[in-house]
Amino acid sequence: MLKKILIFLCLLVAAQSALASKPTTPADTTKRPAWAAKKGPYRPTRTLKNDLLHTQLDLRFDWLRQHVLGSAKITFKPYFYPQNTLELDAKGFEIKGIYQLDTLTKYDSVEQKYIREFLIDTLEYTYDKRLITIQLRRKYSRFDTLCVQVNYVAKPNEIPDNIIGSKTDKGLYFINADGLDEGKPQQIWTQGETEYNSCWMPTVDTPNEKMTQDISLTVENRFKTLSNGRLVSSVMSSDSLMRTDRWVQTLPHAPYLTAFVVGDFAVERDTVRPGLELSYYVEPKYAPHARAIFGRTKEMLAFFENKFGVEYQWDKYAQIAVRDFVAGAMENTSMTVHAESVQNDSRALLDGNSDNVIAHELMHHWFGNLITCESWAHLPLNEAFANYSEYLWNEHKHGREEADLWWQAEQQQYLGESEQKQEPLIRYFYTDKEDMFDSHSYAKGGQVMHILRKMVGDDAFFLACRNYLVRNAYATAEINDLRAAFEEVTGEDLNWFFNQWFLSPGHPQLKVEKNYTEGKVTLNVSQLQDSTYTPIYRLPLKIDVWVAGQKTTHNIVIDKAKQTFEFAATQRPDWVDFDVEKHLLATIEYEKPKAELIFQYYNSDKFMARYEALTGLENQLADSTVQALMMGAMNDKFWKIRQLALSNFSEYDGQKFNEVERIIQSRARVDTHPRVRMEAIVTLASFGDNSNDPLFREALNDSSYQVVAAALDAYLIGKPDDAADIAARFENAPSSEVMTAIANYYAGLAKPEQYDWFLQKMNGLKPAEMYNFLQVFGKYLIKSSADIQRRALPMLETTARDYAAYFVRFGAYQVLGLLTDIEGVKAMRKDIRAAERDPKLRDMYGQIGEF
Repeated sequence: MLKKILIFLCLLVAAQSALASKPTTPADTTKRPAWAAKKGPYRPTRTLKNDLLHTQLDLRFDWLRQHVLGSAKITFKPYFYPQNTLELDAKGFEIKGIYQLDTLTKYDSVEQKYIREFLIDTLEYTYDKRLITIQLRRKYSRFDTLCVQVNYVAKPNEIPDNIIGSKTDKGLYFINADGLDEGKPQQIWTQGETEYNSCWMPTVDTPNEKMTQDISLTVENRFKTLSNGRLVSSVMSSDSLMRTDRWVQTLPHAPYLTAFVVGDFAVERDTVRPGLELSYYVEPKYAPHARAIFGRTKEMLAFFENKFGVEYQWDKYAQIAVRDFVAGAMENTSMTVHAESVQNDSRALLDGNSDNVIAHELMHHWFGNLITCESWAHLPLNEAFANYSEYLWNEHKHGREEADLWWQAEQQQYLGESEQKQEPLIRYFYTDKEDMFDSHSYAKGGQVMHILRKMVGDDAFFLACRNYLVRNAYATAEINDLRAAFEEVTGEDLNWFFNQWFLSPGHPQLKVEKNYTEGKVTLNVSQLQDSTYTPIYRLPLKIDVWVAGQKTTHNIVIDKAKQTFEFAATQRPDWVDFDVEKHLLATIEYEKPKAELIFQYYNSDKFMARYEALTGLENQLADSTVQALMMGAMNDKFWKIRQLALSNFSEYDGQKFNEVERIIQSRARVDTHPRVRMEAIVTLASFGDNSNDPLFREALNDSSYQVVAAALDAYLIGKPDDAADIAARFENAPSSEVMTAIANYYAGLAKPEQYDWFLQKMNGLKPAEMYNFLQVFGKYLIKSSADIQRRALPMLETTARDYAAYFVRFGAYQVLGLLTDIEGVKAMRKDIRAAERDPKLRDMYGQIGEF
């Protein structure tokens, strides 16, 4: 699953960052650091008394009550020891009846043939709204195969808090069930990870169980359905109003991967090879863009098959976008469910697509679905590989520098989280299984996979991964299974690697000091992490020593708290490149003089080294050498470096202003990457005059929505004579970025007649867009009259209480915080905080209080 913290983790971390505690330094021994690993109870892999073999479901839906009318036939056998009971997870059900199904074969002497008689016995059971304990007819052995039928009503919206904690995790969701939310489609979808499918189907809800399945969905004929496996039949009712679709999956997978979706979708189809279909389900208005959104999936699938040496195993691969999804995406077997944010028109996709998400969920069909972590303690066995697939895809499709940019962002995400907590990747003592879905399991996990790959080499890495997949296919695994696969291929004992990176918390914190004396370079390397909580790491890496423009590569191993390394050098080196591959997951304090940073920029072919050089030279444009470097970097081969160099000239007024401005103008017009063109416009706008207004007007016709939005901000801030006409031209643009730029302009004017425009635009926004738009709406309200502010209160209160996405609720709460001068708003915000049930948002409210 794409991170439960979603793509908006950065927004929420930013909201908390000022309040987050920093790591305690080694010198502070007076108390346990806030970030130190927390130890809950031991979390064993669930004991399996019985083994689920097959689940057959017949489901109908009561949209008015938002109930599921279900019948489940569950085929199972005792796992090893004889059993006279069957325990099934089932949260908040109304049980209608439970029966044991059997067949009796006997010989009919009259007809002189064997006949089969079907037997149905009513079974006794106990049920505590969490677990059904069914009394079987007798004790059975592991050689017996049994079948029970459970008739039930699932009520996901009515599950008590003491059973289901967070209201966002209820397994099955009716979207716009009454159809009254204009513009929002009616849908039903499920989300099982971690253990929420038992909110709508009886099962053994644990990742170390595997089963096949057969699901029949009876729906109105106007809806399409999608589920795991193949659609084997579709039968219309006699009045043609209803239809029953039957989906069958014959290969076993974990119960949390069972899923279905009901709704109105347009479908585009493609074929990977005979018998393997790709399909893309989108809302009808996105039908012309479905291939632009998902069309690279076919190439991804072939790439992953080739890279890991194991064919895609499942019946099909479908992807579907739904409304109000509670995660970024979910890798349900053969049918990934995406949040609606994946849907964009072809023009918006010029600014960025969802290929990282698409690659991540596809990779799970090997790591997670084919082979599954045996317990949530081992979640990184699923998520680290899926996360690393994003690097692999970028490296394959766009090259090493784009992949390294991804790496940098993931590293920053993990390091940011590490200021608040540092846990082992494999966590046997987590406090809540949902806590496993963090930047440790994802970002750090992916980084560790890359470190492992670089250490053993590509051939060994991918062969070991292949062997791991083949050996554990359709089964479960723990971290030692992965280690054994790598040890078998490499012939090396890798306990040290897995112990420090998977089983221990934290990361290296290095300080590097360099000296040159008497024909040698000396590097003093210290590991500064608090060894009370974090290990002293063993770190094999490369050092390049550049002397007179020539480099010499040295392999070193850092494995002590303090170490000294010496390298011969005929003269003072131009550059000593520590960690040549730039793949170390660590904080590194390494001061370099200006001349070395300049040499580093001009002589490195790696993005991260050039990026490091530029950031080290920021705010030094008064130096003519640095200025020349930055001017040249605006034409660097990689777009992110060009963007960074452009940003360094914000508010520039130096002697070379005219030359600098011409370069920036050129970037704004002709750069191939939209974010560089956008940065160029933002930088030109920082000069604070209207001389570039003609260029800004020209950029209003750019192919990129982001560039158009930046141009609108730059042009309208000067309030030119045609500002109203320009705003009117773009106020109904299909892009949230463009719309937000117009909203910024309207917020500055704060005219009462624009209030309705703000409300109208918020109705059609996706959750991420809604959060951003709310901030601009808050700016509008601050400048508006008290009457307008009071008019906004009911909408803001409803959004803060009821909007599906928790970060949008938080955004509305923030805007209400701007209106606390109005009587009753403080009390309203207090009640909103008290009524919130989502644990993520409750935690945030706890940190910020009434702020």
